[in-house]
Amino acid sequence: MQTNKDIQKWTLLKEEDVSPSPWFPVMKHTVKLANGNVIDDYYYSPLGDVVQVLAVTRDNEVVLVQQYKHGIGEILIELPGGMLQKNRSIIESALNELEEETGIKATPDQLISLGKIINNPTKLNQVTHGFILFDAAFNSVQKLDSTEDILIMTKPAPDVLKMAISGEISVTDSLNFILKAALAYPEIFQLDKR
Repeated sequence: MQTNKDIQKWTLLKEEDVSPSPWFPVMKHTVKLANGNVIDDYYYSPLGDVVQVLAVTRDNEVVLVQQYKHGIGEILIELPGGMLQKNRSIIESALNELEEETGIKATPDQLISLGKIINNPTKLNQVTHGFILFDAAFNSVQKLDSTEDILIMTKPAPDVLKMAISGEISVTDSLNFILKAALAYPEIFQLDKR
């Protein structure tokens, strides 16, 4: 059902940085809603954008990374990626994160966009930009940060799709980009194009 009512943005009246640390920014907003109500304690986090790469090898295997994620307290499987890096473009950040985490070096013209995903827009200001890379090769070395302990895995693309469907891969952005890639490139995942 559609109505003729226009949805209006909230008006920002005041902003205060209440971040507990530079690693976890938190802002407190006072906002005025379209109906005139004022909320004086709306908290959100401008975490910053993220990049991810679904790298497919010549043998039609997808490169995955496995690492501990303290926020949920579990070891998870996901696509390689990380935060958009200061003074780097989205593409440069994606290429850098891919090489740092997996030892796969590629060029900007090899990345194909899978679009973007907005993560929890109620409480976060964060967009994940996804890419697919074909003919990925392990032609460099991992360059992990001091906080990273990453195991590289390769799995046949159809198995990766099954892992996404079964919940073995459950991290939102990785899951979304695997499913988007399966729709855009069904031949990789051995799906019938119908």
